[in-house]
Amino acid sequence: MSFFLAIDAGGTKTDYALADETHVLARVRSGTIKLMRTDASVAATNLDGALAELSEATGVAMQAVTRTCIGTAGEVVPLVANWLRQAFSVRVGGELLLLGDVEIALDAAFPGQAGVLVLAGTGSNVAGRTEAGLLSTVGGWGPALADQGSGHRIGHEGLRAAFLARDEGRSTQLLEAILAFWQLSSIGDLVEFANSRPAPDFSRLTEVVLRCAELGDEVASAVLRQQGEELAYLVQLMMRRLKASSTTPGWTPSIAFAGSIMEKIPSVREALLAAVRLEFPDADALAGVVDPVDGAVARARMGRI
Repeated sequence: MSFFLAIDAGGTKTDYALADETHVLARVRSGTIKLMRTDASVAATNLDGALAELSEATGVAMQAVTRTCIGTAGEVVPLVANWLRQAFSVRVGGELLLLGDVEIALDAAFPGQAGVLVLAGTGSNVAGRTEAGLLSTVGGWGPALADQGSGHRIGHEGLRAAFLARDEGRSTQLLEAILAFWQLSSIGDLVEFANSRPAPDFSRLTEVVLRCAELGDEVASAVLRQQGEELAYLVQLMMRRLKASSTTPGWTPSIAFAGSIMEKIPSVREALLAAVRLEFPDADALAGVVDPVDGAVARARMGRI
């Protein structure tokens, strides 16, 4: 019997599934194993704990695994990719496929079919597959260069918008809410903390921005709308690219979503779809969010294509 390990390695959490040829045998979750989000010792501890859980739950030794598929943001970054290859080579048997997290999510949404996948969690990315089966991506360049609509951008832009509102004399709950969340006592403390090196984890402020928006804070609501619209621009770029390559008159690709932002913050998703439909009024979207691990399981079973 063959066994397949599927992993969605995100910025804050990692989901694992161990499967045979027909069934998923067990699933577990750990903290991140992605360098750039944590150090190697923490990543190794998280990985070891998750692999031990899988073996205990299934009775399958990791050296018996036929193939592993890992989907992660930053799969082309040497720091991330080299550590993952080394870490798995000494812990897990068989072949390793290292793919982008948005690619495994696209496989989960549109197995073997054309479509657009929007992933927004701690970071963000947009992927598409043409009718001819070619994969294409836009965005996904990390928090310093892209990550529109991500938890990082929502948190960071929420903080920036709060200070701008203060300068403009506009009312917002954001500053007091952020001070309380980070357990700081003054604006000066907040300025120092926000500008510290290494930088704080701005993605954790997403819940603060969302809570303020739900309480009617217009500054917070505007941040969520803006991030949805910025992510929509990447989707529009992808839609144009796929339509230009299509041989089917009038075809418009469907859109699917993955990631915690797309799942938990409807206003970002609604703003995104509204902006996309200004250019592509017939664009349809799959309900809910897809589970990227499902795509990683399928790719692990399939092997290289």
